[in-house]
Amino acid sequence: MDRIGDDMLFEEILSRLPPKVVSQFKCVCKQWCYELSTPKFALIHTRRLSKLLQKKLLSLDEHTIVVDDIVSGNLEVDTRKVITFPYDVQQSRLIIIASFNGLMLVCIRRTDANQLVLWNPTTRRFKLISDDYFSRYFGRHDDTGGMYFDESNDLKVLHINCFAGAVTARVYSRHNDSWRNLSFVKGCLLGSNFYSWSAGISGKTIYFTASNYWLPPGECNIVAFDVVSESFSILRFPERIQMNPCQVHFITISNKLHGFLVRYSDEQCSQSSTIGAAPKDEYNSRE
Repeated sequence: MDRIGDDMLFEEILSRLPPKVVSQFKCVCKQWCYELSTPKFALIHTRRLSKLLQKKLLSLDEHTIVVDDIVSGNLEVDTRKVITFPYDVQQSRLIIIASFNGLMLVCIRRTDANQLVLWNPTTRRFKLISDDYFSRYFGRHDDTGGMYFDESNDLKVLHINCFAGAVTARVYSRHNDSWRNLSFVKGCLLGSNFYSWSAGISGKTIYFTASNYWLPPGECNIVAFDVVSESFSILRFPERIQMNPCQVHFITISNKLHGFLVRYSDEQCSQSSTIGAAPKDEYNSRE
């Protein structure tokens, strides 16, 4: 073991293991827990997993949560598994707000209040992170957010809510187990529930598109959140797009963040634009 060295052990051996096994190895000792929780290991681990042919698709319907294997681009229905959510609640009341390399941010829509849960379907670990702010009801499409690690290796959860014409941005720290308010862009009128939000991460920035699909139709904004300074800014929509979009959604293809545009007319059409390259130091979480 002395001849192998820590770099060989963590970066070349343990980084090839499944996420559930890595989580179990964090219990070996404090050093292993630290080394297996660093952004560097998380990046190496994610890249190795991304090269595997088998990926998984998690789907929610009214009654069940289904996990399917995707092999070489094909859905393997024969290996389908039904899993359970950690709380006794109808699946129709679950909204997936964001995902972060296996970690999911799920909102439970209840009649009297909402609950926000961090959930890893692979390891079955979860944590309820909502506070008194979530005691009031939010509309079905009024939440968005993202997750990231800060420079001190603290997992942060960004939550954005649009309610009654106002945008409220808050960030949760797993280390402190607490929320704090953030300043949104001054003078920015994106609080209407007519806006459709989509999130994507590239480097140390989380991007959001806020597309107005009602009045005025075609209005589209790009909101950028810097995870280092934890500040927001508004970016200009790419001028090279020769269409008036109704909705824009982010998706990562070949390590690049793309924006897919859809507009409604006599014929439905779509167009894509590259937003930015995916990060070389992209953050990851396995807990």
